Amino acid sequence: MKRMVRHKVKGFRTTDGAGVNLVRVLGNNTVHIYDPILMLDSFDSENPEEYTAGFPMHPHRGIETISLLSSGKMVHRDSLGNEDTITDGEVQWMTAGSGILHEEKLPPSDRLLGVQLWLNMPRESKMASPEYYSIKKEQIEEIQIEGGTLRLISGQYKEHGGFQGKYSPLDYYHIYLKANKKFTIEMEMDKSVLLFLLLGDAKVADEVISEKTAVKLSGGTSVDIEALDEDIQILYISSNKLDEPIVWGGPIVMNTREELELAFRELENGNFLKENVDY
Repeated sequence: MKRMVRHKVKGFRTTDGAGVNLVRVLGNNTVHIYDPILMLDSFDSENPEEYTAGFPMHPHRGIETISLLSSGKMVHRDSLGNEDTITDGEVQWMTAGSGILHEEKLPPSDRLLGVQLWLNMPRESKMASPEYYSIKKEQIEEIQIEGGTLRLISGQYKEHGGFQGKYSPLDYYHIYLKANKKFTIEMEMDKSVLLFLLLGDAKVADEVISEKTAVKLSGGTSVDIEALDEDIQILYISSNKLDEPIVWGGPIVMNTREELELAFRELENGNFLKENVDY
């Protein structure tokens, strides 16, 4: 059964952090449609002045942040003592869980191109221990497909396996498709699936979708993707819908207003972090 485009969101230019220009695609008003993906921001700039201000130290609780760079650099530092740099084709995966502070610096590069996702954590895992993972290029399998290459960031693709998160299953593919080539992805019927056009326009289920647009797919077991007259990069993101209450306040996402208010009280009182602090 072929999946169709159920919903689509075109990203818009905005700023965040200390003044980083980015394209905001998913956010507060799309959480129920794209569940469990809370937020999707895309970075795309050839002007370092638009992004080198970065994201100073700030808190998170109740989510996982997943940053993929197609090109550029991102430097991570957090309250667990982790310091790490990712570059072209690499990924940061941070489990905020019960609470973490982190900063992201964006050094100048020829082009900064990538995406950050916020993946919601299930109710029973919201207060899990925070962790940080770095997925380097040599850990990402590149699979040749008809008309291009599929980079397996996490989860499964046919018999191939990638990084596995602990709390929510996530099949995450970074797909390069050559101009005028077509590719069909097969998946389980009940998965919550979205696609994001990182670079270039494409046909998704016979509907033309423009660059920097996210689409939520209907139920089904396959979807057809076709590049138009230029090479494209498209992200495939599949997980299980949580269908849980979402109470979102800035960098913290919980299930109840009481939990959210407690988190902000703890920030004010200095007891937000539940793990050893080293930064």
